This record gives sequence, structure tokens and C-alpha cells, in this order.
Amino acid sequence: MQDLLHNIRNCSLCKAHLPLGPRPVVTAHPHSKIVIIGQAPGTKVHASGIPWDDASGKQLRKWLGVTAEEFYDENNFAIVPMGFCYPGRGRGGDLPPRPECAPQWHEQLLEFMPNVELVLLIGMYAQKYYLKKNAKKTLTETVADYQEYLPNYFPLPHPSPRNRFWLTRNPWFEEEVVSELKKSINTILKLESDQK
Repeated sequence: MQDLLHNIRNCSLCKAHLPLGPRPVVTAHPHSKIVIIGQAPGTKVHASGIPWDDASGKQLRKWLGVTAEEFYDENNFAIVPMGFCYPGRGRGGDLPPRPECAPQWHEQLLEFMPNVELVLLIGMYAQKYYLKKNAKKTLTETVADYQEYLPNYFPLPHPSPRNRFWLTRNPWFEEEVVSELKKSINTILKLESDQK
């Protein structure tokens, strides 16, 4: 797996399309229990090289009910975005993740993680890629029907501050879904700590 991570971190497959150049951000370990599949790093994460090292990450950790230390423990979480590099900026925010990454690297990475109990699909790109025809017409419908995808997948909206309007319009998410998410995460991580 170390060789694979080395290859990913040195990938320049879509270099010509990256305004800040390639800087793939990924963390994974053969013991990882939960895989977080988000979109792509933003400029802050591109600069630091630390996944979810921004306001979105803070919100995500709150939803998961974990500390930063627990979140960055690779035995707990692997962080495998749909696009490993910052894709650039569009009119309404960051551009979509580059389409080359997931088909090139995801399957290989997941093969090295036999202990994965749950995959968090954050945002529409991850949900469409992994749920395929089982994804609903909208992200809202997919997230509302999260139980349909358990125990393998847990679809979530993006925790970006830009999504505050979605959260305001869909109070059921933080009232119902987040508590179920926390329970799932706690069960998986507690099981792991019991085995140590």
C-alpha cells in the first residue's frame, strides 16, 4: 500500500488542467475502518497538504462526533477524495473534481483496506460515482434515504459553509441523520478500540 500511496502522491495525470499544479492529498491505511470520499481539496488544503484542514473539515468532524486526533488517525479513517488535487475555481465556487482520479486510483486503494466497515459519500460526485443508478435524482433525496444504502454507504451533503442554506432548508438532516451518523461512527470506532 505504501507504494500505491507514493504513486498517488506523485501523480501528475491531469497536471495540464490544474491551476496550482498537482498536489494529491490522500490518507489511507490497511487497518482503516471508515473511508471518507469527498470532492476535492480546496485552496487551504492544497496549501497545507492536510485533508479537511478547513471550515468544512471542522463541520464534518462535528457531524461525525470525533476529535481531530480521532479523525486523523488512519486506523480510523481513510480520506480518499474523488479528485486528489485542487481542481481550480469556477463561477459558483471550486470546479468539479477531475474525472481521472477515481477510476485510476480508488479501486486499487480500497483493495488494500479489507477492514472497511463504512464508506461516507460526501456530495453529489461521490454519490453518483459509487451509488450509480441507485442514487436518487437529487442529493437531498439520496441523503434523506440514507438507510437504503447502509451498511456499506452513508451519503452526506458537503459540510461546506456554502451549504448553510441547504442545512437551513433541510433541518431534518441535523435533527435525524446526524445522530444516526454519530451512532454508526461510534459503534465502528468503539469496536476497534475494544480489539486493541
